Amino acid sequence: MSQTAQIVVPAGTPPPAPPRAGRPHRAGLGERTVPYLLLAPAVITMLVLLGWPAIQVVGISFRRLDLGELVRGEVVWVGLANYADVLSDPDVWTITLRTVLFTGACVAGTVLAGLLIAVLMRHLSSGVRMAVQVTLVLAWATPILATTTVFQWIFDQQYGILNKTLVKLGFDGFAGFSWFSSGASTLTVIGLLILWQAVPFVCFTIYAGLLAAPRELYEAASIDGAGAWQTFATVSWPSIRSLVTLATFLSVIWDFKVFAQVWAIRQGGPDGGSTTLPLLLYLRGVAGRHFGVASAIAVLMILVLLLLTARYLQLLLRSREADVS
Repeated sequence: MSQTAQIVVPAGTPPPAPPRAGRPHRAGLGERTVPYLLLAPAVITMLVLLGWPAIQVVGISFRRLDLGELVRGEVVWVGLANYADVLSDPDVWTITLRTVLFTGACVAGTVLAGLLIAVLMRHLSSGVRMAVQVTLVLAWATPILATTTVFQWIFDQQYGILNKTLVKLGFDGFAGFSWFSSGASTLTVIGLLILWQAVPFVCFTIYAGLLAAPRELYEAASIDGAGAWQTFATVSWPSIRSLVTLATFLSVIWDFKVFAQVWAIRQGGPDGGSTTLPLLLYLRGVAGRHFGVASAIAVLMILVLLLLTARYLQLLLRSREADVS
């Protein structure tokens, strides 16, 4: 039995006030500003390295800045003329549609392949899984131009191993077949190249989420008689949903502005059939010396990426609210 201590208070003395339980501690001004002071160097560095060039690009997009103006140092403001020039060009809209479709196909293929390989690695033995992971790391670590050269040899019209293999398998129509004769087939080869280099990152990202799922949940699903698809939908998918969203968002950004692979394969050919927006920006700006028009294209690309970023943040907030509820 608990005993209550009795406190004797002298007559005429007011009793002491009981202590307030659970009173929140109010941080002072110094404590509130410390996190901002710690973040200030990184924020200032990002603003200098990223923010100022972006402001410069926006400013140049309102100027006529060709090679003559650049050499003479002239500042000629033209307002929205560069944007009108870009948006009134039907080729720009064709290239934009091509870029969007190309990006969507690359992202869908990358995320799907990465997801399938990640799920497969979870069911492989340790030795086979290690071999697959080493292969993925090597594919990921190979330089872009080296991988591009390999793909050019694989799909070569006369000496490519792909055509020779298809002919030996009985597909005689592929003897001397040119994979770069049209823009669609050229973009298909470029898409496979991007897929080869992008799958490892997506795969490892999703695989990390699969490892985070508690093993007890898989055992409980097995005891309940859940099949492979039901187990994936109820146990695996909630663990990797946010990671799949993140990998999709990053893949959209990377594939939307890919340049090196497209340029190294056929410089946007044949006849401009594989030209994308980043390549058009280079052709108009660096090759064509029309830096104001190229800046307008860059600003439009940035706006598209900002819209995609806003959409990603919206999906991320929805997923977090669903997890909390």
